[in-house]
Amino acid sequence: MEMKKVSISAKRQITIPQRFFQALGFDSEAECVLRGNELVIRPVKTNSGGEFAEQILADLVAQGYSGQELLDKFRETQRKIRPAVEAILTEAEQAADGAMEYSSYDEIFDEVGHDG
Repeated sequence: MEMKKVSISAKRQITIPQRFFQALGFDSEAECVLRGNELVIRPVKTNSGGEFAEQILADLVAQGYSGQELLDKFRETQRKIRPAVEAILTEAEQAADGAMEYSSYDEIFDEVGHDG
């Protein structure tokens, strides 16, 4: 693990070392995440608009949407993807930190296997 000590300005600002900035692909924004007693700074992933596009379109077409209605519903559904993924990641971080209950892979699939 590579580490570098950085200064914090009077305005609480830091400069990300150039090597880290380039290696991690930072652009103009960063996310700050409080994880226990650590501050994690990571690049904001840009939304290319293609996440799950094929699956969303297939589902909407199967539901009977077409034309402008399909386009409108596609945009609406795609806007919901990022918040849903962020909620899942937040829950995963809380479970990893022991801040919430969780089920293991084996517990989930053992329960599924014994349902019927």
